[in-house]
Amino acid sequence: MLRSLLLLSLLTIFVASCKSPEARRPVKSTSGSFIKESVERNKKIFDQEQAVIEAIIEQNGETEYLSSESGFWYYYNSKDSISTQFPQIGDAVTFTYDIKKLNGDVVLSKEDNGLQNYKIDQTNQELISGIRDGLKLMKAGETVTFLFPSFKAYGYYGIENKLGTNVPVQSTVTLKTIQTIDN
Repeated sequence: MLRSLLLLSLLTIFVASCKSPEARRPVKSTSGSFIKESVERNKKIFDQEQAVIEAIIEQNGETEYLSSESGFWYYYNSKDSISTQFPQIGDAVTFTYDIKKLNGDVVLSKEDNGLQNYKIDQTNQELISGIRDGLKLMKAGETVTFLFPSFKAYGYYGIENKLGTNVPVQSTVTLKTIQTIDN
């Protein structure tokens, strides 16, 4: 009797231990509303910045502004109509640039930044995405002024003690050289 009771209890323990584990439930669950609110906030910021930039473009009616596919505006200070070479992925370029607020206040001067060396889409360099995209639109010797909404500039982070968060900027870039890298 004791033996059969022991076998029955061992069999019960064995069967109970074969149960598959249950998934742990999160202690706290969210509905995803933070992401939705963030998207709406960013759309509102973009619309406000776009309105400011469009007002600047309208005030400078004599200047021919172009709109890029990447979401910024630009005009040529000096344009090369002879050359046909644009930088391609992997090409080494040298350039200078400055960063100003849209009202013209200098945030970073060309002297602060110095001569920049950059490999198109390959250098892990702290350049804002607007300048990385803008360089692809330029030829050697050209100078272009870009108007960047904050998402193409310094965005949420800004520049410590120099530029606040979500501030659109303008940048004048001079592309000095393009060195083609043969693959």
